[in-house]
Formats: sequence, structure tokens, C-alpha cells
Amino acid sequence: MENEALKEALASTIASRQIEAIPAQPVKYCLYARKSTEQEERQVLSIDSQIKEMLAAAERDSLNIVEIRKESHSAKDSGQRPVFNGLITDIREKKFNGILTWAPDRLSRNAGDLGSLVDLMDQKLLEEIRTNGQRFSNNPNEKFLLMILCSQAKLENDNKSLNVKRGLRAKAELGLWANPAPTGYLHEKRTDRKGYIMLDPKRAPIIKKMFEKVANEQYSGRRLYGWLKDEIKFTTKNDKPLALGNIYRILKNTMYYGVFEYPVNSGNWYTGKHTPIITQDLYLKVQEQINTEGHNYAIKEFAFTKLITCGLCGSGITAMEKLKKLVDGTTSRYIYYGCTRSRDINCKGGYLREEELITQLSKIIDEMDINELGIKHQLEQEIVRYDRFQYGVLGKKKEAMPSKMDNDVDIRTYAKYILKQGSIVEKRELLGCLKSNVVLTDKQISLKNV
Repeated sequence: MENEALKEALASTIASRQIEAIPAQPVKYCLYARKSTEQEERQVLSIDSQIKEMLAAAERDSLNIVEIRKESHSAKDSGQRPVFNGLITDIREKKFNGILTWAPDRLSRNAGDLGSLVDLMDQKLLEEIRTNGQRFSNNPNEKFLLMILCSQAKLENDNKSLNVKRGLRAKAELGLWANPAPTGYLHEKRTDRKGYIMLDPKRAPIIKKMFEKVANEQYSGRRLYGWLKDEIKFTTKNDKPLALGNIYRILKNTMYYGVFEYPVNSGNWYTGKHTPIITQDLYLKVQEQINTEGHNYAIKEFAFTKLITCGLCGSGITAMEKLKKLVDGTTSRYIYYGCTRSRDINCKGGYLREEELITQLSKIIDEMDINELGIKHQLEQEIVRYDRFQYGVLGKKKEAMPSKMDNDVDIRTYAKYILKQGSIVEKRELLGCLKSNVVLTDKQISLKNV
């Protein structure tokens, strides 16, 4: 009798454990493939190869693949991958509860994104992550192993960064230029002269004339740009016209008279082993000329450059600053965005004031699906942080604090606040995390699906 009772108890325990082992809902996987743009990862399987291998694994293990997503973006920095950010958002909204990818480092090489994945597991929103030969579910040991593998990838990144910086510093101390050769120079191809640059016989004389025209003929930046494009037909090593911003950089680059600073703004100056194109006296005359009133050669940073595409010709959108003196003696600053005309020099895209651009973007945010904002979760956290500040520091009433951030209006309002009042970095991050491309056509901003 005792043996039978024991058998029944064991059978009951086994049955209960089998029931507990059954997931509350079937796992719906998103296949995520990423190819980094980082040099050290160039030998990793391409995106198509990753997808092919993982689809074969899914078929073998009878996995339910709901969607395939891919992107080419570094995972070194947190929150900078639009596709990955969208995947995290969709998991929170229960569209997926599983991820299939080639290896853990395809998902994360930084603590921030890794924390998001583990947090989703803790909330039971992410049932499991499958890789080539490994499975990570919501139990302490498997989550710990996942964190170790991703942390190892971060450690490799950090060590490689230190090694690269050390190597570049050593080259600088030898007078060698470790970066891509500036316009007017070419890298020597001899193995015994690695790191040396030599004069570009085609472009170096023109670079010298650029300096001479500014110093001796008082050429402005735009006049120099027109001379290079229309008269000289000057192109870079990639057969592209020299952009206005690059002209400014060339005129400010001390490399052309033989010295350079590394790292930039470090105060560490080195004499290069390359042949100078100009003299130091000519360089100083150019600096004096471009710093005089009426010449705006300063390299400016603008919020939305390189994030918008021209809808007419497909070129990028650049920005320019205009300063206007008012009657009362003050100066007004205006920023205009327009086509770079890199693909069509005759593009008639026109220019749009930054204020109008922000107004149009704000209207788009009012109308778009809130999930279009790839940084929705980050915005939610910022709003909570702001409300806590209001309560803890400014004495806002506690009952006025939101109990749950489920109101999309708050997200839209905060996004529009960033567009109008945020820093350049915040504005660029917001626009860069949109899941669609931003297009400027005939002074009208619109979104175009990727």
C-alpha cells in the first residue's frame, strides 16, 4: 500500500511539473539579423547567410517565425539601432515573445541594450532567445550566461578601442597620418612605407590654388565652391564634387603646411613626415582672411543634417547659417536646409527654414502611429523622471503624478518638446530613431517607409 501511495504521489508530482513546464502561450519568434559596420566584424556572416542558417534551424526545431528583421548597424552604443529599438517596443506590446538570432553579440555589445533584454525576460514578456546552438530562457543560470556572453563582446570592443587608440597615438608620434588621406594626398602602397602619404599629383596643385585664392584674391567659401565646381570640375578620389563643408575643413586643416594635432583638441602637435602643400605663412593669411567680418567659414553643427533626403534627386540635405544685422544693432541667426545636389547639380529643391522644418515635423508626430518613434520607451522613462523631479524638487502634488505611462499624448508632447527645445544631440537622436526615412520635397517634409 505504501509503495502504491508513493507511486501515485510521484506521478502527481511529475504531472504537475509537466503542466508547469508548458508555456502560458506559444513562443512567437522574430528572426533578427544584424551586420555591423565596424571594421573588426567584417568577417562575420553576412545578413543573408545569417537568415539562411537561422531559418534552417527554425525549420529543424519547428519554431514559429512571425517576422524577419535585419539591419546594418553597430551594436556598440546603446539605443542607436532603429530596428532593434522597434523590436524591443514590439516585444513590450506582445507582438513577439521570442528572438532568434545568429549569436548573442548580434543583439548587444553594450550594457544598455543587454539590460533591456534581461528586463523583458524578468517581466515574462520575452520567453526565450535562441542562437546558433544555444537557448536562453527566463531562468537565472541561462540569463547569467547570456549576460556573460554579451559582456564578453563588450569587453572585446573596449579592448579593441584601447588598442586602436594606442596604435594611432604611436603613429602620430612617428609623424605618420593614420586616418584616411586628406584631399590632395594619397596613401603610399609600398609595404615598407605603410602609413606614409604622398602628394596627389592631380589634386594637390588645386588645393594650393584654393588657399592662394582665399589669401590673395579674397575668395569667399561659396565663390570657391563655384570655382571648383564650374571652372575646374574638381572631384574627390571617389569622383564626387567637393562639398562646401569639405572646403571649410580643408582651409582649416593644418596638415597642408605639415603639422597636425592628435587627438583633436588635445594640444598634442606633431610634425608630419609628408610633403606640405602650402607654407605656414600662406595658411596664416587664409585664417586671417576667413575670420574677417563677412566671411562665415566656421564649421557649424546642425541638428538635422545627414538625416533627411531630398525627395527630388535623392541627395542628402545640408544646412547653412545666415546672419542678419538688425536696425537696433543686434544680429539675427537663420538656418536653412536644402539639397546638397550631390546627385543632381541642377536640383531645384529649394531651401526650408529650420523653424518651419520643426513645425512640419511636429505635425507629423501628431499624426503618426506612436510606435513609429523607435525611442518610445526612452521617452516614457524621461517623462517619468521629469514628473519625479516635479514632485520631489518643485513640490508638485503626489496625486497629480501619473500612475502608469500609457498615454501616447505625453509621448508626442515630449517628442515635440525635444524638437523645439532639445539639444542638437537630442534632436538628432529623435529623428534618427524614426522607423521611416524623412524626405524633403518642394519645402514639404514627409515620411517614406524604409
